[in-house]
Amino acid sequence: MHAQGIEGVVPILMYHSISQEATSAYKPFAVSPGLFIEHIEYLRRHNYTPMTVTQLAQARSQESGSLPERPIVLTFDDGLADFYHSALPVLKQYDFRATLYVVTAYVNGTSQWLRNKGEEMRPMLSWEQIQEISEQGIECGGHSHTHRQLDILPAASARDEIVRSKEELERHLQRDILTFSYPYGYYTAGIQRMVHDAGYTSACTVQYTASSPHDNPFALTRLNIDSSIDTTALEALLKRKETRSPKPRLKRTLAYAWRLKRYLSALVDAKSKNSEVTTKVGRPQGSPLQ
Repeated sequence: MHAQGIEGVVPILMYHSISQEATSAYKPFAVSPGLFIEHIEYLRRHNYTPMTVTQLAQARSQESGSLPERPIVLTFDDGLADFYHSALPVLKQYDFRATLYVVTAYVNGTSQWLRNKGEEMRPMLSWEQIQEISEQGIECGGHSHTHRQLDILPAASARDEIVRSKEELERHLQRDILTFSYPYGYYTAGIQRMVHDAGYTSACTVQYTASSPHDNPFALTRLNIDSSIDTTALEALLKRKETRSPKPRLKRTLAYAWRLKRYLSALVDAKSKNSEVTTKVGRPQGSPLQ
């Protein structure tokens, strides 16, 4: 075991759908099965060693900080049925581990939160499929219960989204669920504490950078893999040496402005429905992804 490349930086790749079919609004999130195979073949050919999110978090928590020579983490958000049909067979063929984050309310149903992209009928995994996936060595993690924007929810609602996702997965899989992925990548320090207190040991966000060994384990950064990334683009992404934004203050300001806009929109919607949004606007993080 040796420390990886650039000061222990590890690429955590974020996929959503592995599918040929998608609406124009959702197309960036749907990587074709053929392209996905090319990605995995590239990673195997260049001797990347796959890890789960929990394996990475545990390795970093140890004093030795030991990692494989070329570690990489593959994550899949949402729990869409195409993971079972189009991703799992490829991962098994190449003996690749991965972490699958599941939106638990829609298991056995469809992706209702994607209505604004015309994808509310995209099939989700069944509990039977998730059990099989877990038994095949794929790590399963929580991705909230209904895929809501946790950072603008009342605290009690946000906590329920986080805890219920874990409880549902543990009840069906009969194993500890240790990792979480923030819906849309949005979180605050308060949301991080809720995830920690729920019993998770790590959480993933977005941030468009490889994961630094200095990352908070409850804010692991990921690289978004969309349908435009061929193997040439993937190679450039993996070899990029600048892993941190050169203008973090500007990014934080933009993130705060974006969160404030979402908060005000939610407030207007809540008032129109005779309800109330009570969460205070705090320091935001994250990026607007699915």
